[in-house]
Amino acid sequence: MSKTIEGVYRKGKIELSETPNDVGEGTRVVVTFLLPGSIDLREHGISKAQAAELRARFATFAEDWESPEMSVYDNYDEEKAKLQAQ
Repeated sequence: MSKTIEGVYRKGKIELSETPNDVGEGTRVVVTFLLPGSIDLREHGISKAQAAELRARFATFAEDWESPEMSVYDNYDEEKAKLQAQ
């Protein structure tokens, strides 16, 4: 059996995008690191037309998302802990 769940590598740990409810504690895993832009959208059921539509919709957020102020979300948990420590 295999199950695929996307995640992000941060500070030596893998953060999963969802919690698998049908996988037992201690189950072995294999981790594959994806280079930026290397996700195969077809594997996720997204066609070229759907991808183009998503890009167009997300383009409206690009300027805000890429602003320097948004960098606080790059390390959200760390920044939150700093605020709570004050």
